[in-house]
Amino acid sequence: ILVNVVLGLTSLPESSALYTACKMIRWLSAKLGPTVASRHVARNLLRLLTSCYVGPTRQQFTASNGESPPLSAGNIYQKRPVMGDVVSGPVLSCLLHVAHLYGEPVLTYQYLPYISYLVAPGSSSGPSRLNSRKEAGLLAAVTLTQKIIVYLSDTTLMDILPRISHEVLLPVLSFLTSLVTGFPSGAQARTVLCVKTISLIALICLRIGQEMVQQHLSEPVATFFQVFSHLHDLQHQDLKLESMGRSEGQLPEVAFSDGQLRLVDPAVLDELQKVFTLEMAYTIYVPFSCLLGDIIRKIIPNHELVGQLAGLYLESISPGGRSPAGLEPTAPSPGPEWDPQGGSCPQDDSHSGTFGSVLVGNRIQIPDDSQPESPGPLGPISGVGGGGIGSLSEDNALKRELPRSAHGLSGNWLAYWQYEIGVSQQDAHFHFHQIRLQSFPGHSGAIKCVVPLSSEDFFLSGSKDRTVRLWPLYNSGDGTRETAPRLIYTQHRKSVFFVGQLEAPQCVVSCDGAVHIWDPFTGKTLRTVEPSDSRVPLTAVAVMPAPYTSITMASSDSTLRFVDCRKPGLQHEFRLSSGLNPGLVRSLAVSPSGRSVVAGFSSGFMVLLDTRTGLVLRGWPAHEGDILQIKAVEGSVLVSSSSDHSLTVWKELEPKPTHHYKSASDPIHTFDLYGSEVVTGTVANKIGVCSLLEPPSQATTKLSSENFRGTLTSLALLPTKRHLLLGSDNGVIRLLA
Repeated sequence: ILVNVVLGLTSLPESSALYTACKMIRWLSAKLGPTVASRHVARNLLRLLTSCYVGPTRQQFTASNGESPPLSAGNIYQKRPVMGDVVSGPVLSCLLHVAHLYGEPVLTYQYLPYISYLVAPGSSSGPSRLNSRKEAGLLAAVTLTQKIIVYLSDTTLMDILPRISHEVLLPVLSFLTSLVTGFPSGAQARTVLCVKTISLIALICLRIGQEMVQQHLSEPVATFFQVFSHLHDLQHQDLKLESMGRSEGQLPEVAFSDGQLRLVDPAVLDELQKVFTLEMAYTIYVPFSCLLGDIIRKIIPNHELVGQLAGLYLESISPGGRSPAGLEPTAPSPGPEWDPQGGSCPQDDSHSGTFGSVLVGNRIQIPDDSQPESPGPLGPISGVGGGGIGSLSEDNALKRELPRSAHGLSGNWLAYWQYEIGVSQQDAHFHFHQIRLQSFPGHSGAIKCVVPLSSEDFFLSGSKDRTVRLWPLYNSGDGTRETAPRLIYTQHRKSVFFVGQLEAPQCVVSCDGAVHIWDPFTGKTLRTVEPSDSRVPLTAVAVMPAPYTSITMASSDSTLRFVDCRKPGLQHEFRLSSGLNPGLVRSLAVSPSGRSVVAGFSSGFMVLLDTRTGLVLRGWPAHEGDILQIKAVEGSVLVSSSSDHSLTVWKELEPKPTHHYKSASDPIHTFDLYGSEVVTGTVANKIGVCSLLEPPSQATTKLSSENFRGTLTSLALLPTKRHLLLGSDNGVIRLLA
């Protein structure tokens, strides 16, 4: 919901609301865990990033230090922000915060594929005009790629450099230098994309050095410079704006100096001439000649033409000054003998492809990273005011270290996360892959019950060792990590068979024959409810949903009692059987609305009671064996399992079951619900998934001894994160996906 709110805030001119919402999303990303944060938060933030650049007003350069021209002094290292960069600042900050939390794989496995999707050419092979959304997507893709390059390690950058070249740079350049594809916002949008693209290419060149540029980036660099030759050829051929084939709906085909025939749209030609001017030629030629040195002759076939155009620009701004030939000696000679103070290459800091190091004479000096930084792992959320998307030092950084987090993805967590981000958000099925994510040892007796809290960042467990433990559920490690409990409740005198959370007052209810109500934050006992007669013990307990604050308890005399945790004494007391002897109440389940409660007996009998009136709505023989567990679902649906090996789905007031499942070998003694599916467990360590809606069918998986040891005693599902908590008779709980 919060991300959808942020998506709506992009249309507002003020960015303070966007700032606040993104700040909340940073907190939410850590709370939800890697899979949910990537699928539902980061994925929508990436879509939001494109919206930040839609429209001509978002593509206007911002004024900085009184400079109006974006191409001042040939400086391509210092990024030139547009209004879209100001709006997207908080969004980029949130995306980088997710990468900080869960590590570099977020950049390479989620962000980079999305960038490739944004810049991919359309399905139609013929000439087409971009729409405004695709145009904004190109700007967003190049902006995000610049951020990614800065935070990638040297090893990772070299590994994915071919992908960046073929999946990002070349597709962007195909749009940027196209002779037939126009931009909806005209020359302005193409100029912004051009400035961002050359800044990105220069950044990569600085990171990897001349030799790697020649090996991996020759094609993108040559493609970018080639557009000047195309325009030069068209000017010599005097191609007029009137198209020869316009009446027939066809574009003219022109022969170029390289011997190729290409389609040309005269309207697009006018747009290109406004972008690739003499000033643009000067802006890119001088820095790139310094970056590439002598290999510029091998990489860029038309470097002499671009150099001449750059010289013409110098003549135009300073008549009588240097001739075009005078530009040549100062440009292509970087390296140890080139004087970084000579001023030939503005803003060059003598980086020479040594992965961020600096050449000082014949010594390689590693820059000091100890300069004071802004607070927080990735600095404060930027983008509000200041006319830019961050501080000057951060925005023009060549390389920044991605801070390591305790929640970084590795091992099984990384493998599972890679699978999850590829799953469609519309997939409503539960898939069990038997991937071990974490272990929770500590109980000295069999686990009797496992219950996740509603937030899914903690869970409770009750055991035969007479303790209840509160465990954290934040991802950590590589799948073999053992996590310690956050709190241990030790006031029980017998084996604990029930644990639950009263959501309204935020307290825990646990039962060992007596009900204990206690504070999960301090472990302090708030109240204890003993059975009225020691000869009539409590056999089943259930908690009422919010906003109710009541607990319902069944005793061995088939009496149902309600207790309000805020008040002394009993609220209600109802008899579940009159004249019958159905046995002991084994399980209780309260409907999501709190209006009814169903009790399952050891004889297989079930009773449905109205909690408002105390009237028995229905009683029926549901199973032939002992009722093991009951769950109530939205829509007046009940699910029950029995020792007769059956799992049955009921409508509350309908006489016949909706669905009936039969386990072949072992009874289903524990199960939980996920949407319209039931996840089941048996003592044979088999996990099954069956549907509440479709005809009977069940997929079963046998737990391997490597992932789960002992006998399965309890099961709980985390519906948002789609993980399983499995308790065993050896006192260990495991988190599996």
